Amino acid sequence: MEEVPRDCPGADSAQAGLGASCQGCPNQRLCASGAGAAPDPAIEEIKEKMKTVKHKILVLSGKGGVGKSTFSAHLAYGLAEDENTQVALLDIDICGPSIPKIMGLEGEQVHQSGSGWSPVYVEDNLGVMSVGFLLSSPDDAVIWRGPKKNGMIKQFLRDVDWGDVDYLLVDTPPGTSDEHLSVVQYLAAAHIDGAVIITTPQEISLQDVRKEINFCHKVKLPIIGVVENMSGFVCPKCKKESQIFPPTSGGAEAMCQDLKIPLLGKVPLDPHIGKSCDKGQSFFVEAPDSPATLGYRSIIQKIQEFCRLHQSKEETSSVPKAC
Repeated sequence: MEEVPRDCPGADSAQAGLGASCQGCPNQRLCASGAGAAPDPAIEEIKEKMKTVKHKILVLSGKGGVGKSTFSAHLAYGLAEDENTQVALLDIDICGPSIPKIMGLEGEQVHQSGSGWSPVYVEDNLGVMSVGFLLSSPDDAVIWRGPKKNGMIKQFLRDVDWGDVDYLLVDTPPGTSDEHLSVVQYLAAAHIDGAVIITTPQEISLQDVRKEINFCHKVKLPIIGVVENMSGFVCPKCKKESQIFPPTSGGAEAMCQDLKIPLLGKVPLDPHIGKSCDKGQSFFVEAPDSPATLGYRSIIQKIQEFCRLHQSKEETSSVPKAC
């Protein structure tokens, strides 16, 4: 993954893709294609569509294989445990849509209604949308260039009938590519609460996470916090903790202190997590007393608190000041 230019003018700037600092950037052509162009009308359409969605959270990772989709799925499961909370999970990992498998929805199809595409529901209050539902087989490869991926994301945000939703969770692919720029651009006018960034303890993962954090700063995407996944292994018999992936540089905790961003928590390894995902079931049901379950629940609570505070600030700022 290449680093975002230090003096990046920003995707919305008239100099996007044209400045000297843009030379060599992997997203130069994408940014330049929109520089000086009229705003995409879909942005306003999506803003209108998102009026029924209270909170919008992106789940990011710098590197693949760190458990981002697993976290997205269990964040959705955890929030939906309250029957009065409506949750939507959107999978925009176009080339590697794993959410249908993790949520036990493989083989399901998207249905069209008068108000748009209908999500596939795990529970009455938990809806899911993924390009995986549009493929004839889970083994089919999605071989698309950037513009087609962007069009798919636009369609998911604009044409899916989400209804009244408390939380829209967006599971993104690894890195800082077309998909990330698109979802931030399309949701910017609708206000994104922030991003949760997933990492593992090793420096090789943290190195890419720093790029992800830099990306969030460049596009003015608030960071809710970082989750350190696969953070040690607690033996179910002796309860002794072992470091499977030793944090040679201090792990996510040291990185967060250095960059002054919140560490939401750590989730230890548990073999039941992989088994639950393979079976399309909630890990919380399979292992309710696992240290990993407790880690997840603590993190979910902090995310809820962040969203409540974010909503309170928005409501306060929208109240007209007295003369």
